Amino acid sequence: MRMNKLFEELKQDEGIKYEVYLDHLGYRTLGIGHLITLNDPEWGSQVGTPVSEERVRECFEKDVDISIQECNALYGSQFRSWPEEVQEIIVNMIFNLARTRLGKFKNMRAALTELNWKQAAVEGRDSRWYRQVTNRAERLMRRLEEC
Repeated sequence: MRMNKLFEELKQDEGIKYEVYLDHLGYRTLGIGHLITLNDPEWGSQVGTPVSEERVRECFEKDVDISIQECNALYGSQFRSWPEEVQEIIVNMIFNLARTRLGKFKNMRAALTELNWKQAAVEGRDSRWYRQVTNRAERLMRRLEEC
């Protein structure tokens, strides 16, 4: 997986802040949507506390690793056999949706299992997610069609 490509893409899609901030649900967060947990040194930090580029990158890579694990849990060993571009698209989606919500894309999952990238893109467009994040989703579905 091309971590630098994912970093740039998710930085654009999710936004990036080099400080502690509140996400849309009011949770303390940093970097590219990294939810601060009890295990993070930033736990208890005030909103606005600066966070280094290195720390943002460290949290991002950990979060992408978790997203990849979630993809493996959702799609099994087949996920690792898909083209790198398809894997990156699905990681982007799971980063945004989480496994439980992406797991509800039954028809998309069936198309992915059949390695039918064009049909998977059709199914991805037929979702509430697509209507909510249309620009991001359309860019991802166009890339999927081209695989």
